[in-house]
Amino acid sequence: MTQATPHPSPASNPLDSLVPLLFVALWSTGFIGAKLGLPYIEPLTFLGLRFAIVTVLMLAVVALVRAPWPPAGRAWGHIAVSGLLVHGVYLGGVFMAIGHGLPSGITALVVGLQPLLTALVAGALLGEKVRPAQWVGLGLGFSGVALVVAGKVATVPAGALVGMLLPALVALLGITAGTLYQKRFCPSFDLRTGSVIQYLPCAIAMAVLAYATETMAITWSGEFVFALGWLVLVLSLGAVSLLNLLIRRGGAVNVASLFYLTPPTTALIAWAMFGETLTGWALVGMVLAAAGVWLARQTR
Repeated sequence: MTQATPHPSPASNPLDSLVPLLFVALWSTGFIGAKLGLPYIEPLTFLGLRFAIVTVLMLAVVALVRAPWPPAGRAWGHIAVSGLLVHGVYLGGVFMAIGHGLPSGITALVVGLQPLLTALVAGALLGEKVRPAQWVGLGLGFSGVALVVAGKVATVPAGALVGMLLPALVALLGITAGTLYQKRFCPSFDLRTGSVIQYLPCAIAMAVLAYATETMAITWSGEFVFALGWLVLVLSLGAVSLLNLLIRRGGAVNVASLFYLTPPTTALIAWAMFGETLTGWALVGMVLAAAGVWLARQTR
């Protein structure tokens, strides 16, 4: 009997090792984009406009290349639900938290609980086994994130902190549930048509909520246009496409662990762009976060 030659796994491509790093670099700029844009627009209006532009752009791409749509109505529903959780609930919570005055570093710290939360439920929902070394990595990573943003906690009045944290906690639940839901029910779909199915309901939901709760006023400026363009092209099209690829190829815990690198990377970008200080403990935290992610992503 002739033995078939096994196909190389996707991870065997050396370029694939760059995908997680590129995802972290792009995803981390989302907090900076929100900080730049939110002085000129309210959070839900900002997101509704962003999602609407992405939907129109991706519809044009789909029409141009005739990308395939999912074959079954159930698949459409699963993709739409995952989009509402990952984009609508997560980004809605993040933008509202930052819009209400919560520093982006603290927002990133709250959302940084996602890898631990994902690991707690991934076994029951996806049958993934989290090894002891991965648990150590997850704990080490969160400790590193906490050190990176510890200095920013003191900048928020204690009386206002609880109210500011609520949207961030909603964002945490959204990104965790969305990642697990997508991995369970729709891990693979065409990224072009899938983006339309994910973003269209988000655009509608944000428009309705913004109409009901906000003035929907926009102060157009060069800085706002830059932030909007960056979030549309780099985040919604670039980083989210990479996230979908990572969910398709890796375990939920492995993918979630990458979010530990977001606060350190955001802190570095803020240091370079806005002159924000980096303490010695923050630098130690960056090293711990990187070591934790490395441990959590070990498959053997």
